[in-house]
Amino acid sequence: MFAYLKGQITLKTPTYIHVECNGVGYHVNISLYTYSKLENIDNVKILTYLHVKEDEQSLFGFFENEERSLFIHLLSVSGIGVNTARVILSYMNPEEIKTAIIHENDFALSKVKGIGPKTAKRIILDLKEKVMKESGDSPLVTSFESKVHSVKSEALSALMALGFPKPAIEKYLKAIPEAQTDTMPVEDLIKLILKQMN
Repeated sequence: MFAYLKGQITLKTPTYIHVECNGVGYHVNISLYTYSKLENIDNVKILTYLHVKEDEQSLFGFFENEERSLFIHLLSVSGIGVNTARVILSYMNPEEIKTAIIHENDFALSKVKGIGPKTAKRIILDLKEKVMKESGDSPLVTSFESKVHSVKSEALSALMALGFPKPAIEKYLKAIPEAQTDTMPVEDLIKLILKQMN
């Protein structure tokens, strides 16, 4: 239904953005990978995927077509929904995911929160041929700095939006020294927490 949105970003968080197009504001769910690409961008052309359920419609945005393609491929795997697909794309960048699938590295995929060994093997079995047919490289994720909220509060909000319980997140955040988190990009902190929660 929507191929892309082109307009001004009026709100930017690690898990979603608001894009204003001709006076209409769209709530667009994003991964940490796309968020890192939008660090210094205010006007954007964001590729989209509309997820429709009986009781809701959700719009997902992607900075690059490669990420959107992987997202759609992941949804075709039994047991993987939009939230799990977004967690995978937040934990690994598109190039890392493609490499893991092509080289049948189920261990790397199973390190993602919510992906067990069986699901990791299913991802590889279902997607290896599709991924190998597609070409194109993605640059590695770049780091970014939180400019409005503290790094910890930004990470807490992002992880809660991804479906993780607040008490568990706070437990891991408290274990990390303030001196470390104050100088750490929020994306790196979120990835660190995801690894510890696994």
